[in-house]
Amino acid sequence: MWRSGIAGARRAPAIATLGRCAPRSSAPATISRAVAPRSRRLLSFTAPRPVLGPSSGPSSGPFEPLRPPAPSSLGRPRAASSFHRTHRWGRRLLLLSALAGAGYLFDRQVYASGIARSLRTFGVGLLVAADYKLNFRPEPLLPLVRGRGGGGGGGADGIPELHRRSAERLSALLRENGGLYLKIGQAIAMQSAVLPPEFQRMFARMFDDAPQDDWAAVEKVIRDDFGGRSVEDVFGVSFAGAEGKGVMERTARASASVAQVHWARLPDGREIAVKIQKPEIAKQIGWDLWAFKVVTKAYTWWFDLPLYSLVPFITERLMLETDFENEAKNSETMRELISKEPSLRGRVYVPPVYPELSSKRVLTTEWIEGIRLWDKETLTAPWLGGYGRGSMGVHGAKLDPPDMEAVRRELRENPHSQKLKPERTEWRGARGKGGLGVSTKEVMTTMIDLFSAQIFKWGVVHCDPHPGNIFIRRLPNGLPELVLIDHGLYVYMSDKFRREYGEFWKALMTFNNKKIGEITREWGIKAADLFASATLLRPYEGGEQQLQKGMLNALDDSKSASEKHYEMQKRMKQGIRDVLADEDKWPKELIFIGRNMRIVQGNNAYMGSPVNRIKMMGEWASRSLFQDPNLPLRQRVVNIWDHFLFKVVLFMSDVAFYFFRLKQLLGRGGGMEDEVEARLKDVAKEFGVELQHDVFEG
Repeated sequence: MWRSGIAGARRAPAIATLGRCAPRSSAPATISRAVAPRSRRLLSFTAPRPVLGPSSGPSSGPFEPLRPPAPSSLGRPRAASSFHRTHRWGRRLLLLSALAGAGYLFDRQVYASGIARSLRTFGVGLLVAADYKLNFRPEPLLPLVRGRGGGGGGGADGIPELHRRSAERLSALLRENGGLYLKIGQAIAMQSAVLPPEFQRMFARMFDDAPQDDWAAVEKVIRDDFGGRSVEDVFGVSFAGAEGKGVMERTARASASVAQVHWARLPDGREIAVKIQKPEIAKQIGWDLWAFKVVTKAYTWWFDLPLYSLVPFITERLMLETDFENEAKNSETMRELISKEPSLRGRVYVPPVYPELSSKRVLTTEWIEGIRLWDKETLTAPWLGGYGRGSMGVHGAKLDPPDMEAVRRELRENPHSQKLKPERTEWRGARGKGGLGVSTKEVMTTMIDLFSAQIFKWGVVHCDPHPGNIFIRRLPNGLPELVLIDHGLYVYMSDKFRREYGEFWKALMTFNNKKIGEITREWGIKAADLFASATLLRPYEGGEQQLQKGMLNALDDSKSASEKHYEMQKRMKQGIRDVLADEDKWPKELIFIGRNMRIVQGNNAYMGSPVNRIKMMGEWASRSLFQDPNLPLRQRVVNIWDHFLFKVVLFMSDVAFYFFRLKQLLGRGGGMEDEVEARLKDVAKEFGVELQHDVFEG
């Protein structure tokens, strides 16, 4: 009985009483007997209340067992911790992460990461702008970004170090974004006349081949542009070696920033180059050009340079460069102009476009077997292809056909085989040491004739004549044939502007400062001397040279080297403002014409300056003024007399050219182009600009 009572008490729920504690009692525990329902007898064990410490408060009365405390004695209730703020921020963070992830996936799928690329551009652009704003001064404001030369920010390495890290940031941005950003980087690389050497060394690497897209992406572009038809249906090829079908390589033969080129052989035996735009370009171009506009607008305001007015024209050209239907139109226009020009017919070739196999993002042309302009060693190596024979494909000759039975057999055994085009290197000889055996002088003569005719006679200018876009083939008579490809970037000059530009160039050659002043004022240019030097790509010695004199007067000996460097570049900045003084009058075509001329100058220097480029271009400028059929007869007669006088003046240019040529042959110096470049560098240093000529490295 006793034990069962205790056990029952242990099983009973414990009652905890809160409130005031009774004083310590020495009374023993009492046991009371109670009768439960169903005649069950239980023992109730009542123990004395434990004594609490002093913090429990004083006693309010005698201890009363089994009576709950009054609610008023429990004190004010305290709400349980709910962590509402933590939960709220946790939900916000989770929602934000979900939205960011969804936005990232949407941007990647719909815009090919165009938004992310734009945000990256804004971040780097803001960082570079802030760095220049704070530290382009004799004494940089932030010591953490000072130069590494040991002299701190005010030493000789202060501003050069600023240029170096800015070039690194921009170069990394352009390479990471790719696409049109690589095009921009290539354009920057060509403009060494206005860039510090740190930028030139960094951006020279922009000419490396871009990575190519996989075959699935190529197929999708072709299906989308040709109404869902497959590659096999569009080009009549088979990847399984079927009889009566052509063949096509899935691996690109060349890959650039915007497109890649595949080789194919049609069923009728024609070999073609299929230029296919990378699918991400169409998705990215809108965002890329918008980011370009925003950054240029910010830089225009921040650095007080009139740059933004040039943006609409530049973006329009870049948009057209991604439209292959426009490129096909440019190509056919140039092909027709060359065919009508007796001095260029047979010397320059533009591959025909096959419109039935082309679209807005696919351009199909004749395949060219030739040597790129940058391979000077192969161009000049001895010809081993046989007397009276030329390169394959010249004068419309068909290429030697590949062994199609062997090609089809290879495809049946290995459907993923990629090397299907024959290499055709027999003309190199048994040891592979042969070349085209052409003269660099003839190559450059043809090139300068071509681009001078474009600028001064036709007003239709190919603005991207870098060595990768020019092939050289050998004609049967041993002379070179220049093949021009990639016709996406063109400018079309009005007749008025084309004549003005010819007159301006002619005035530069004869030091006609009055005429130079008239034309530059018409174009809204104040710094005529500086613009003349930029046009000639050599110092113009015939003007008043106000800018040069003002700069040299500002460079007194009391200033430190860093202060002089800063002062010169600040004055050069003012010179840019003066060149772009009236943005409404300034001919925007000059941006790309200047690019063309700079690249041609680079090509001539790379070949060893074999021709007098300036004299040849001046002759074309003068000749075009009296050959222009749109001018009145009286004006053309006057221009003929002016041209005769101009030829007399050019004789002095010939004397200077052959003087430098003789020095070059005797090993006593470079050619005329090298001497011009050296003199231009000396003058440029007076403006705080150090020219670089490493355009073809990389």
